[in-house]
Amino acid sequence: MQPQIQRDAHPSTRQVTTQLKDIQKRLPLRVLSEEDWQHWISRGYVIVRDAVPQENVRRLVDLLWEFDEKDPNDPETWYAPQRRDHLMKELNGTGMLEIYNHQYLWDNRQVRRVYDAFVDIWDREDLWVTIDRANLNPPKRTPGNVNGFIHWDADTSLDPLPIGVQGVLSLVKQDGDIGGFQCIPELFFGFDEWVKTQPADRDPMHPDITGLTITNIEMNPGDLLIFNSLLAHGVRPNRSKDRVRMAQYISMQPADEDDVVERETRIKMWRELESPKRDAFPGDPRDWEKKNAKTAVLTELGEKLLGLKSWR
Repeated sequence: MQPQIQRDAHPSTRQVTTQLKDIQKRLPLRVLSEEDWQHWISRGYVIVRDAVPQENVRRLVDLLWEFDEKDPNDPETWYAPQRRDHLMKELNGTGMLEIYNHQYLWDNRQVRRVYDAFVDIWDREDLWVTIDRANLNPPKRTPGNVNGFIHWDADTSLDPLPIGVQGVLSLVKQDGDIGGFQCIPELFFGFDEWVKTQPADRDPMHPDITGLTITNIEMNPGDLLIFNSLLAHGVRPNRSKDRVRMAQYISMQPADEDDVVERETRIKMWRELESPKRDAFPGDPRDWEKKNAKTAVLTELGEKLLGLKSWR
């Protein structure tokens, strides 16, 4: 069994007791259609098309090339050594960029359509956005697992099961050649029955996928994929000839305004352009953002999503 890296629960989800697929809607849907909602609760993911403007996509793409010190026109620069290894070994070599606070990242977090989609998911308006990273993944040169990996970002041995949601904003066209997000919806829908067939010492972070079907997700630039943390998912390698996969990770959780330490930590990260302290990600050793960016300007919505202003 591989070493397990426990993903810390967002403080605001600790008081949430209803699984996301079991929510009985009170608020009218803002972005998702009824068909989208049914897909979300039965298959564990949903795609919000054209979640952000194309101009936002283009300038973030340019920024990520600059941040990673690579030339989009020179493939030889795409394969510089990873600056630091991740404790989650399956993430090594997957192009994770530890950029968290730049204005262009915040511009996408503050888009009303993105926020409204997460209001639909959580059935509540008082949300905080996660301070998350980005991705730049060139074509794979070395042999390896052609199918990539599948895991959970939550410990599926816990009772009750954890509650959480994650999101990926695609910055380029994601298709079969370029790889990217993959998942097993049938395991999400049928987890309760599937787990009864598994040994008592099963790995709660990495499912045995024997006999299960992996679904590959296709997206266009500006599309946002939102998925349940209990959806077994992963990344399949970029097997294209000369195309780079790029994405920004965006998610939202219920705000926990009574947690003063968490709120002040979030504000400090934004104001001082600091990386989150997370087990799986060691941070950017160059402190590129501190040296090259300014504190992001927030809209009124952005101030509430950060925790700078209260939802109350």
